[in-house]
Amino acid sequence: MAGSLELARADVTWFLSTEKDDLPFEPKPGKSTTYRSIMVDGEEIEFTEGFADLHTRVYEQTLAGGGFTINDARPSVELAYKIRTEAVRACSGEAHPFLVKRSRSLDESPPQGVLRTTRQR
Repeated sequence: MAGSLELARADVTWFLSTEKDDLPFEPKPGKSTTYRSIMVDGEEIEFTEGFADLHTRVYEQTLAGGGFTINDARPSVELAYKIRTEAVRACSGEAHPFLVKRSRSLDESPPQGVLRTTRQR
């Protein structure tokens, strides 16, 4: 699945896959097959590590009286809702490069029903 978001301070093209063939490395038995990265102004920032206990840390902070308020979380929840409910469209020129590469490796035209565009400006 891939899509694009037009936000107030950034345009974001995203790609989400559960296919091992989409990983930038060969998966090894017993090792993590998670990969997270972003490109900012052409420079990749890889941040795969550090997410295993993220929810636990947030819950601990919340129970200790810190953490996020409903008003803090509202924009993220609304954006996630818009992504989930946006009409699915076929790939176009704005498709994520990983999706284009994947469709070429399958030797077929770009897959249908994978691009979601959400405007949040």
